[in-house]
Amino acid sequence: MTTPIAFLGTGLLGAGFVEAALGRGDSVRVWNRTRTKAEPLAAFGAMVCETPADAVRGASRVHLVLQDDTSVEAVIEALRPGLGADATIVDHTTTRPDLTAARAGRLTAASVRYLHCPVFIGPPGARKGEGVMLACGPRDWFDAVHPALARQATRIEYLGERPEIAAAFKLAGNALLLGITGLVSDTVTVLDRNGVPGAEIAKLLEYLNPSQVVAARAKRMTNKDFAPSFELAMARKDLRLMQESVGDAPLMVIPGMAARMDALLAEGLGDQDFGVIGRDAVR
Repeated sequence: MTTPIAFLGTGLLGAGFVEAALGRGDSVRVWNRTRTKAEPLAAFGAMVCETPADAVRGASRVHLVLQDDTSVEAVIEALRPGLGADATIVDHTTTRPDLTAARAGRLTAASVRYLHCPVFIGPPGARKGEGVMLACGPRDWFDAVHPALARQATRIEYLGERPEIAAAFKLAGNALLLGITGLVSDTVTVLDRNGVPGAEIAKLLEYLNPSQVVAARAKRMTNKDFAPSFELAMARKDLRLMQESVGDAPLMVIPGMAARMDALLAEGLGDQDFGVIGRDAVR
């Protein structure tokens, strides 16, 4: 008989992981705080359980796909009575790095195997086993579950034993994704409000090669290289023109950048490169 695995948290991402696991022939038990979100998975072959402890009883791996640190702490406390001594908790939840480290320390001291494994995977990718999974925790625990995790994602990136590192990478990655999305919204707004169809952003992406720009700017910022190639004062002027050109249309990123530039201009840094907005990003 196949040793069961458990998934606690069956929202969009968790449900995708469950469907994929069942498609691979795994025996899967599931639990969700709102049971109605877990019940549709029974049609795929999952066993829907009443409590976290019921879901993890006899499971070799326990996957958490929850909302935040508070929910992770509550669910771990609730599952502990059913957790086997050799079971590994694989936590995919996006959490705060310091709280993740503290949680991992407490669980390790209690002889509970805990790995923090956040992902850059959406629900469609979860169903196909595609995307990137980060992992932190004791190496032998990771090695023991790596073959199973490798079926969940295209790439598994082990970042070492410090449990907070994967959490930090996950937050930084989401900062980049969310920031880019906000900036795309602003870019489309500037085009649209000035008589150019927003779809023309494709031409800008071709002209500017954003991935190359991001890499070059990141290198200069982390090296604190603010020798001027595009002066802060000129960049601030351009932001003013952008804001004026769109009238009362909402902007997501540009106003925040403008406020930061104003503060640095007040310090007399107008002749430095506009990358100085990241002066305090690296200690």
